Amino acid sequence: MKKKSKWLQVAGSLSLTGFLLSSTITPMAPSITSHGVAKAEVVDSLELQKAFQQAAQEFNVPVEILLAVGYNVSLWEHHDGKPSASGGYGLMHLTDVNTDRLEDTHSDEPAHMFLSGKEDADAQPLEKSTLKIESTLDIHDPKLHTLNTAAELLSLQPETLKQNKKQNIRGAAALLAQYAKDTTGKTPSDINGWYGAVAKYSGSNDYSGAKDFADRVYETINNGVTKQTEDGSSLTLAPKQTSPNQESIQSLNLKMDTEETGADCPNGLSCHYVPAAYKKIDWGGGTYYETSYGNYDIANRPHDNQEIKYIVLHDTEISYDLTKTVFQREWTQASAHYVIRSSDGDITQMVDNKDVAWHAGNWYFNSKSIGIEHEGIAIEGAAWYNEQLYHASARLVKHLSKKFNIPLDRDHIIAHDEIPGTTAARQPAMHWDPGPFWDWAHYMQILGAPLESGKGQKGIVQIRPNFETNKPILQTPSGEPVPEQSANFVYLYTAPSFDAPLIKDAALPNAHPLDASNWGNKAVTGQTFYKAEEQDDWTAIWYAGQKAWFYNPKGTNTTKASGIVITPKDGTSGIPVYGLAYPEEEAFPDGIPVRGMSPLQYTLTSDQKYVATEKVKGSYYSAPVYTYNPETTHKIVWGNDEFYLIHLNHRLAFVKASDVDVVATP
Repeated sequence: MKKKSKWLQVAGSLSLTGFLLSSTITPMAPSITSHGVAKAEVVDSLELQKAFQQAAQEFNVPVEILLAVGYNVSLWEHHDGKPSASGGYGLMHLTDVNTDRLEDTHSDEPAHMFLSGKEDADAQPLEKSTLKIESTLDIHDPKLHTLNTAAELLSLQPETLKQNKKQNIRGAAALLAQYAKDTTGKTPSDINGWYGAVAKYSGSNDYSGAKDFADRVYETINNGVTKQTEDGSSLTLAPKQTSPNQESIQSLNLKMDTEETGADCPNGLSCHYVPAAYKKIDWGGGTYYETSYGNYDIANRPHDNQEIKYIVLHDTEISYDLTKTVFQREWTQASAHYVIRSSDGDITQMVDNKDVAWHAGNWYFNSKSIGIEHEGIAIEGAAWYNEQLYHASARLVKHLSKKFNIPLDRDHIIAHDEIPGTTAARQPAMHWDPGPFWDWAHYMQILGAPLESGKGQKGIVQIRPNFETNKPILQTPSGEPVPEQSANFVYLYTAPSFDAPLIKDAALPNAHPLDASNWGNKAVTGQTFYKAEEQDDWTAIWYAGQKAWFYNPKGTNTTKASGIVITPKDGTSGIPVYGLAYPEEEAFPDGIPVRGMSPLQYTLTSDQKYVATEKVKGSYYSAPVYTYNPETTHKIVWGNDEFYLIHLNHRLAFVKASDVDVVATP
């Protein structure tokens, strides 16, 4: 067993401490009941609601403000007193960032490694010695130490506010009361006067970032929200219409965006443009090659007949600042269009959306997608994937969706861990970020495209476990237990019983069944499959060439969905699947080398059915050299062969249209 990793990162203006477990981890107790559903701790469901009311009354803060702030920084989750990725503690996210945590360490088995080379090269880790943090962190910034400030206001030890939920809430109320006096000179008598105090609580030094947070807090109050937390508490914020006084933010003297940044972002987000490197690689002595460069390809999408169809979500596995630094080095040979900071949702665009970033490890998907990196560590989940990150990302995706006509659904808004390998050898090496703890249902809700709103179609099921109560047992790639937390997947079994083995994917025959990076036995929220069978509380789906069972009493782990249902043609002994949809050989003109395809390690038989997302013609974007005139050197090749993009297993895949029959359409 390898030594435990400690994730210590720097994210822009905040040190990233991650979901640290500094003490020895004891063996994880089973978190699944006899029915396979996680059981929350039994608590007084009204206790937390009373704590908010009492703190609000004590410090003359509107309870709606206190509740809405808590919801937007933590979703009212306490995380057992462990720090968030941005150094915040408790359900009110009181910060305590220390200089001894400012070091660059990362897992020896991360979910996401940067790829070496733009095409379909094997993933290669960057040498750790080359990764240097270039951070603008001011460790003395009071925003990094709100825990200590709150503790002083309450005359308590900071550790008490870390561990005790009631004191954590009191500390936040005391801070908000102080912030209100700082911004207005007094305690506002009306809920609308707290706008500036809420903006200051965001911790952002940018006007747009602080304003976005305050706007979301007031929007939460206007809409109301009810939620059961992971420990079983029940909280309600009744809707109340507000008209906040936005002028109170002016006294904070926040940094304004006085110039156009050049970034393609919606208004109201803190967004900047810092270009990734587009340079030839010096091989020594001034030796350069036209085909050796980084970190993306110049293009003119979609005007060059190369459509943008997908948005691929990643996590960085290293800090926000370090990710930007890495993308600015041409020998990295990796990039993404955007990087988003966890602590406050700050966004840096690094590749123009018209260009092809090298982010997905699959050239077909690279050429047709926009890649968004989210600062985070897949194995630590909710410690990084906070509300600021989700909301900033969702606003960006909605903007891109509208601009490029990309459907807001789980067929087009996809994870890096859903991208297939280009060959059978590449399939097991593909990345698994953003991983099992990304809350897809919540994210799609923020996007305005909730999973439940789709049209139902007979025989099709969409995976949709309850994220808040779904807490399966997992371990790290190095064999250590993962702290219990909400997850986005259901385990798949070989038979309708918890006593049956979990299935094995042909690409991962030796993976440990409980390994979080083992994507082969996990069906993820939003993925759609065809129902093969039902038995009691169990549902079977066709999955990677086999029948896979998951616990689904009364359909509680699924929701309605639709799609194109395909099946291999009768009389075939089995058809291949591919990770690409390239044109046939005859379509390649002189001067552009033929790009062939080799099958993945799966065979589909005529008794199986799969859900296809769309039918496409084979295409290949030829971008062979470094150039600033892509119209003279880069070409897209279109073929006549057609393919269906299907939900094969955890990952997408292609089948030739000539190999299948369409059983049903939406």
